[in-house]
Amino acid sequence: MTAVAAPAQERGASPEKSPAAAKQANTHQEAMIAEAETAWVKPPVDEAAAVSHGAVTVAGQRIPYTATAGTLTIRDNDGKPTGSIFYTAYTKDGSATSSRPVTFFYNGGPGSATVWLHMGSFGPMRVTTANPEYIRPAPYGFGPNPHSLIDKSDLVFIDAMGAGWSRPLGTKTGKDFWGVDQDADAFARAVERYVTRNARWSSPKFLFGESYGTLRNGAVAALLEERGLSLNGIVYLSSIMNYGVRQPGYDANYLALFPGYAATAWYHNHLQNRPADLEAFLHDVRAFTAGPYAAALAKGSAISPEEKQAIAQQMSNYIGISPEYIMRANLRIDLGHFQTELLRDRRLAVGRLDSRYTLMPGDANADRPEDDPASTAVSGAFVANFMDYARKTLGYQTEMPYKISAREPGFDWDWKHRAPNSNGAQNNPNTAVDLAATMRTNPYLKVLFLNGYFDLATPFFGTEFDVSHMLLEPSLQRNVGFRYYQAGHMVYLNPDELAKMHADLAAWYDETLATARSPNPPARPGARTGEAGRGPN
Repeated sequence: MTAVAAPAQERGASPEKSPAAAKQANTHQEAMIAEAETAWVKPPVDEAAAVSHGAVTVAGQRIPYTATAGTLTIRDNDGKPTGSIFYTAYTKDGSATSSRPVTFFYNGGPGSATVWLHMGSFGPMRVTTANPEYIRPAPYGFGPNPHSLIDKSDLVFIDAMGAGWSRPLGTKTGKDFWGVDQDADAFARAVERYVTRNARWSSPKFLFGESYGTLRNGAVAALLEERGLSLNGIVYLSSIMNYGVRQPGYDANYLALFPGYAATAWYHNHLQNRPADLEAFLHDVRAFTAGPYAAALAKGSAISPEEKQAIAQQMSNYIGISPEYIMRANLRIDLGHFQTELLRDRRLAVGRLDSRYTLMPGDANADRPEDDPASTAVSGAFVANFMDYARKTLGYQTEMPYKISAREPGFDWDWKHRAPNSNGAQNNPNTAVDLAATMRTNPYLKVLFLNGYFDLATPFFGTEFDVSHMLLEPSLQRNVGFRYYQAGHMVYLNPDELAKMHADLAAWYDETLATARSPNPPARPGARTGEAGRGPN
């Protein structure tokens, strides 16, 4: 019998495959997909670890340590793998893990790898930096860090999802992790996984966040407390806990920046009758900012011409910009304008992350810098040294690219945040609320804020404002400390101030651990006499 052509065949379309042929074609296609996927380097579901050993001398003590570079597999509540988190841990050899503190470090961004803290601050190895200058191209200075915190704590540096060698697993994508609460949950799960895998539940535990990592601190601490992991301490380096103050139309950010402007003018010797003592000078600037300047801004356009002129003159005395310029700006100096105006007579703009650094703009009349010299000055040295160190010393091998940031096409951060005990989500996150709630739950929790005077990205006066508005009871206010340094956002770039910061942290760790071991617990806020520290009935 002659076969009758199907209409599709008559149009020149491919003939229908028999079931056997279709199955063969599908098998071939699946094989091609499997081959392509094999060629693509994917993050491991099974946790990887490269172990090496070293030693560093801190405060005259030689400390041998074990370094582990590897991955932590985080899972959802049903146990399904959702992400592979890259970390590097340094543990002091010969110490009992039950009493040995462990500190978890992370940078900010959001979406930044933790290469900056890892390579610049308290790890046992460190990039050599000068004060302040552009680091020359390779070969770079790199070697043992005499200011490593391994003398006080084991150290775990964690990369954010989509940055470094951290990647989603399974059906998850970066968008599942790129948000205030999503990111905090991933970091909390990474901390829990490390603690569980390494049997560190009985160890004293600390968080150490820098920049956006400080906004993360409060949210992670609240999640960990909710899940039964109580922290001993949290360190905030260059803090931004409250993004609400940065909204256009609000004056709070002008107040937060002003003392930093004054410190910058002092550093660059751009003040008439420059005081010799920076801290005494800033004491006066703080009083002016919180008093006459805040009152003047609060009046808006209702301020009298006479008061406006008087405030502009006082501002000029403190920040080295002419009162005429300040008057034209209605007493509100934007950051970019300050960066380009302060040293315009020298044809220089000052940095944002660290206003000690300067840049020669292409346009001397520009109203904002074309780049941030404090960032471009160090990036090459940090990245190159880490890539070399990770492979040659730590022994971690992968063909995946190390991503300095997760920011790429499609990166869209979800800024909504649900704070503890809240009825709705914040559209501009303020995790000082989370921190305050956690401190009220755990009255042993100690918090330390480390601030650079020349940091205009996360100004120190803004941190002081946010902490004072946590409205902590006096018994909890004693758990909060502040330290200040003549440095910028990355305080550790200044080698002299890094030494001071290590000394401050070493004393703080000792004090925090001594308090934790004290037989007399602090009074829980609101408890009656005789009820201090009582748990639930």
